Amino acid sequence: MSVGIPIRRLWPEPSTQQLDDAALTTLYGRADEPRLRVNFVASLDGAVTLDGYSAGLSGQPDKRVFGVLRMVCDALVVAAGTLRHEGYRAVRLDERRRAWRREHGLTEYPTLVVVSGSLDLDPAQAAFADAPTRPIVLTHADAEPPPGLTDVADLLRCGTGRVDLAAGLTELHRRGLTQLLCEGGPHLLGALTAADLVDELCLTVAPLLAGPGPGRITAGDAAPPRPLPLRHVLAAEDGVLLLRHARP
Repeated sequence: MSVGIPIRRLWPEPSTQQLDDAALTTLYGRADEPRLRVNFVASLDGAVTLDGYSAGLSGQPDKRVFGVLRMVCDALVVAAGTLRHEGYRAVRLDERRRAWRREHGLTEYPTLVVVSGSLDLDPAQAAFADAPTRPIVLTHADAEPPPGLTDVADLLRCGTGRVDLAAGLTELHRRGLTQLLCEGGPHLLGALTAADLVDELCLTVAPLLAGPGPGRITAGDAAPPRPLPLRHVLAAEDGVLLLRHARP
Protein backbone atom coordinates (compact mmCIF):
# COMPACT_ATOMS: atom_id res chain seq x y z
CA MET A 1 0.00 0.00 0.00
CA SER A 2 1.36 3.44 -0.93
CA VAL A 3 1.90 5.78 2.00
CA GLY A 4 2.11 8.93 -0.14
CA ILE A 5 4.61 11.56 0.94
CA PRO A 6 7.08 9.71 3.20
CA ILE A 7 7.08 10.42 6.93
CA ARG A 8 10.07 9.50 9.10
CA ARG A 9 10.88 9.75 12.80
CA LEU A 10 13.39 12.45 13.76
CA TRP A 11 13.23 12.11 17.54
CA PRO A 12 13.63 10.09 19.65
CA GLU A 13 15.56 7.33 17.91
CA PRO A 14 15.93 8.92 14.45
CA SER A 15 15.17 6.55 11.60
CA THR A 16 15.34 6.66 7.82
CA GLN A 17 12.54 4.11 7.56
CA GLN A 18 9.27 5.37 6.14
CA LEU A 19 6.35 5.12 8.56
CA ASP A 20 3.33 3.30 7.18
CA ASP A 21 -0.13 3.66 8.72
CA ALA A 22 0.48 0.71 11.06
CA ALA A 23 3.57 2.43 12.46
CA LEU A 24 1.70 5.71 12.81
CA THR A 25 -1.10 3.90 14.63
CA THR A 26 1.46 2.53 17.10
CA LEU A 27 2.93 5.99 17.65
CA TYR A 28 -0.51 7.56 18.20
CA GLY A 29 -2.17 4.57 19.84
CA ARG A 30 -4.83 4.39 22.51
CA ALA A 31 -3.96 4.84 26.17
CA ASP A 32 -4.85 2.58 29.09
CA GLU A 33 -6.40 5.52 30.96
CA PRO A 34 -8.86 8.26 29.92
CA ARG A 35 -7.17 10.84 27.74
CA LEU A 36 -8.03 14.09 25.99
CA ARG A 37 -5.89 14.57 22.92
CA VAL A 38 -5.98 17.81 20.94
CA ASN A 39 -5.01 18.00 17.26
CA PHE A 40 -4.15 21.24 15.45
CA VAL A 41 -2.22 22.48 12.44
CA ALA A 42 -0.38 25.82 12.42
CA SER A 43 2.01 27.79 10.25
CA LEU A 44 5.62 28.51 11.21
CA ASP A 45 4.54 31.90 12.57
CA GLY A 46 1.68 30.43 14.59
CA ALA A 47 -1.33 31.03 12.34
CA VAL A 48 -4.24 28.63 12.81
CA THR A 49 -5.85 29.43 9.45
CA LEU A 50 -4.97 30.46 5.92
CA ASP A 51 -7.57 32.55 4.10
CA GLY A 52 -9.86 31.91 7.03
CA TYR A 53 -9.74 28.11 7.06
CA SER A 54 -7.41 25.45 8.48
CA ALA A 55 -7.49 23.44 5.24
CA GLY A 56 -4.94 25.76 3.63
CA LEU A 57 -2.34 24.66 6.18
CA SER A 58 -3.03 20.94 5.92
CA GLY A 59 -1.30 18.67 3.41
CA GLN A 60 -1.20 14.95 2.75
CA PRO A 61 1.02 13.98 5.74
CA ASP A 62 -1.15 15.96 8.14
CA LYS A 63 -4.27 14.34 6.71
CA ARG A 64 -2.74 10.87 7.19
CA VAL A 65 -2.16 11.52 10.88
CA PHE A 66 -5.57 13.22 11.11
CA GLY A 67 -7.15 10.00 9.83
CA VAL A 68 -5.21 7.81 12.25
CA LEU A 69 -6.22 10.00 15.20
CA ARG A 70 -9.88 9.74 14.25
CA MET A 71 -9.55 5.99 13.83
CA VAL A 72 -8.19 5.36 17.34
CA CYS A 73 -10.47 7.70 19.31
CA ASP A 74 -13.80 6.94 20.98
CA ALA A 75 -15.22 10.40 20.42
CA LEU A 76 -14.38 13.46 18.34
CA VAL A 77 -14.90 16.70 20.32
CA VAL A 78 -15.39 19.98 18.46
CA ALA A 79 -16.71 23.43 19.32
CA ALA A 80 -19.96 24.49 17.68
CA GLY A 81 -18.29 27.50 16.02
CA THR A 82 -15.67 25.29 14.38
CA LEU A 83 -18.36 22.82 13.31
CA ARG A 84 -20.26 25.63 11.57
CA HIS A 85 -17.30 27.51 10.12
CA GLU A 86 -15.40 24.50 8.80
CA GLY A 87 -18.60 22.90 7.48
CA TYR A 88 -18.19 19.59 9.27
CA ARG A 89 -19.78 16.62 7.57
CA ALA A 90 -20.71 13.31 9.16
CA VAL A 91 -17.76 11.58 10.85
CA ARG A 92 -17.13 8.57 8.63
CA LEU A 93 -14.17 6.24 8.13
CA ASP A 94 -13.17 4.03 5.22
CA GLU A 95 -13.60 0.25 5.42
CA ARG A 96 -9.93 -0.36 6.31
CA ARG A 97 -10.18 1.88 9.36
CA ARG A 98 -13.58 0.54 10.34
CA ALA A 99 -12.09 -2.96 10.22
CA TRP A 100 -9.28 -1.86 12.54
CA ARG A 101 -11.85 -0.54 15.00
CA ARG A 102 -13.88 -3.76 14.87
CA GLU A 103 -10.72 -5.81 15.48
CA HIS A 104 -10.02 -3.72 18.57
CA GLY A 105 -13.52 -4.01 20.01
CA LEU A 106 -14.64 -0.50 19.10
CA THR A 107 -17.74 0.79 17.38
CA GLU A 108 -17.26 1.29 13.63
CA TYR A 109 -17.34 5.07 13.95
CA PRO A 110 -16.32 7.47 16.71
CA THR A 111 -19.05 9.57 18.32
CA LEU A 112 -19.19 13.26 17.43
CA VAL A 113 -19.39 15.48 20.53
CA VAL A 114 -20.24 19.14 19.87
CA VAL A 115 -19.59 21.69 22.64
CA SER A 116 -22.13 24.51 22.50
CA GLY A 117 -23.23 27.03 25.11
CA SER A 118 -25.84 28.68 22.87
CA LEU A 119 -27.11 25.64 20.95
CA ASP A 120 -26.88 27.71 17.77
CA LEU A 121 -26.81 24.54 15.69
CA ASP A 122 -28.49 23.41 12.49
CA PRO A 123 -30.01 19.92 12.79
CA ALA A 124 -29.92 19.67 8.99
CA GLN A 125 -26.11 20.01 8.86
CA ALA A 126 -24.65 16.75 7.60
CA ALA A 127 -22.62 16.33 10.79
CA PHE A 128 -25.96 15.64 12.50
CA ALA A 129 -28.39 14.60 9.77
CA ASP A 130 -26.06 12.09 8.11
CA ALA A 131 -24.20 10.85 11.20
CA PRO A 132 -23.68 7.05 11.33
CA THR A 133 -23.50 7.28 15.14
CA ARG A 134 -25.86 9.57 17.03
CA PRO A 135 -23.92 12.71 18.06
CA ILE A 136 -23.83 14.22 21.55
CA VAL A 137 -24.14 17.96 22.19
CA LEU A 138 -22.40 19.05 25.38
CA THR A 139 -24.19 22.13 26.70
CA HIS A 140 -25.50 23.62 29.97
CA ALA A 141 -28.78 23.58 31.88
CA ASP A 142 -30.08 26.93 30.58
CA ALA A 143 -29.57 26.42 26.84
CA GLU A 144 -32.65 25.99 24.63
CA PRO A 145 -32.27 23.67 21.63
CA PRO A 146 -33.58 24.69 18.21
CA PRO A 147 -36.46 22.67 16.74
CA GLY A 148 -35.31 19.27 15.52
CA LEU A 149 -31.95 19.14 17.29
CA THR A 150 -33.03 16.49 19.80
CA ASP A 151 -34.26 14.37 16.89
CA VAL A 152 -30.70 13.97 15.62
CA ALA A 153 -28.52 14.36 18.74
CA ASP A 154 -28.47 13.68 22.48
CA LEU A 155 -28.11 16.70 24.77
CA LEU A 156 -25.67 16.31 27.65
CA ARG A 157 -26.20 19.19 30.10
CA CYS A 158 -23.29 20.00 32.42
CA GLY A 159 -23.16 23.26 34.31
CA THR A 160 -25.45 26.27 34.74
CA GLY A 161 -25.02 29.36 32.59
CA ARG A 162 -21.94 27.91 30.90
CA VAL A 163 -20.65 24.49 29.94
CA ASP A 164 -18.77 22.70 32.72
CA LEU A 165 -16.10 20.99 30.64
CA ALA A 166 -14.65 18.92 33.48
CA ALA A 167 -18.07 17.52 34.37
CA GLY A 168 -18.78 16.93 30.69
CA LEU A 169 -15.62 14.91 30.19
CA THR A 170 -16.39 12.88 33.30
CA GLU A 171 -19.83 12.06 31.92
CA LEU A 172 -18.37 11.07 28.55
CA HIS A 173 -15.97 8.74 30.36
CA ARG A 174 -18.91 7.24 32.25
CA ARG A 175 -20.50 6.47 28.88
CA GLY A 176 -17.39 4.60 27.79
CA LEU A 177 -15.94 7.42 25.68
CA THR A 178 -12.52 7.61 27.33
CA GLN A 179 -10.23 8.32 24.36
CA LEU A 180 -11.25 11.83 23.30
CA LEU A 181 -9.89 13.71 20.29
CA CYS A 182 -10.50 17.46 20.20
CA GLU A 183 -10.15 19.29 16.87
CA GLY A 184 -10.78 22.79 18.18
CA GLY A 185 -11.41 25.52 17.84
CA PRO A 186 -9.05 27.92 19.61
CA HIS A 187 -11.54 29.07 22.25
CA LEU A 188 -12.33 25.48 23.20
CA LEU A 189 -8.61 24.70 23.48
CA GLY A 190 -8.19 27.79 25.66
CA ALA A 191 -11.00 26.70 27.96
CA LEU A 192 -9.71 23.12 28.16
CA THR A 193 -6.22 24.43 28.95
CA ALA A 194 -7.55 26.74 31.67
CA ALA A 195 -9.36 23.77 33.23
CA ASP A 196 -6.15 21.68 33.01
CA LEU A 197 -7.92 19.00 30.96
CA VAL A 198 -5.50 18.67 28.02
CA ASP A 199 -3.46 15.48 28.25
CA GLU A 200 -1.87 15.59 24.82
CA LEU A 201 -1.31 17.98 21.91
CA CYS A 202 -0.59 16.77 18.39
CA LEU A 203 0.63 19.76 16.40
CA THR A 204 1.41 19.81 12.70
CA VAL A 205 3.73 22.67 11.70
CA ALA A 206 3.29 23.68 8.07
CA PRO A 207 6.47 25.04 6.41
CA LEU A 208 5.13 28.49 5.53
CA LEU A 209 4.76 32.00 6.94
CA ALA A 210 1.12 33.10 6.96
CA GLY A 211 1.86 36.70 7.93
CA PRO A 212 -0.19 38.92 10.26
CA GLY A 213 -3.91 38.45 10.75
CA PRO A 214 -4.87 34.90 11.63
CA GLY A 215 -5.23 33.91 15.27
CA ARG A 216 -3.31 31.30 17.23
CA ILE A 217 -4.43 27.75 17.94
CA THR A 218 -5.63 28.93 21.37
CA ALA A 219 -7.81 31.84 22.48
CA GLY A 220 -9.81 33.04 25.45
CA ASP A 221 -9.03 34.14 28.98
CA ALA A 222 -5.53 33.99 30.43
CA ALA A 223 -4.62 30.75 32.20
CA PRO A 224 -1.54 29.39 34.00
CA PRO A 225 1.11 27.73 31.81
CA ARG A 226 0.68 23.96 31.52
CA PRO A 227 3.86 21.92 30.91
CA LEU A 228 3.46 19.33 28.17
CA PRO A 229 6.69 17.44 27.39
CA LEU A 230 7.69 16.51 23.85
CA ARG A 231 7.18 12.81 23.03
CA HIS A 232 8.11 12.54 19.36
CA VAL A 233 9.01 14.53 16.26
CA LEU A 234 8.13 13.23 12.80
CA ALA A 235 9.09 14.88 9.52
CA ALA A 236 7.55 14.55 6.07
CA GLU A 237 9.51 15.01 2.87
CA ASP A 238 7.47 18.10 2.01
CA GLY A 239 8.93 19.88 5.07
CA VAL A 240 6.01 19.34 7.45
CA LEU A 241 6.80 18.62 11.11
CA LEU A 242 4.48 16.47 13.20
CA LEU A 243 4.92 17.01 16.94
CA ARG A 244 3.37 15.06 19.80
CA HIS A 245 3.42 16.46 23.32
CA ALA A 246 1.85 14.61 26.25
CA ARG A 247 1.69 14.49 30.01
CA PRO A 248 4.04 12.05 31.72
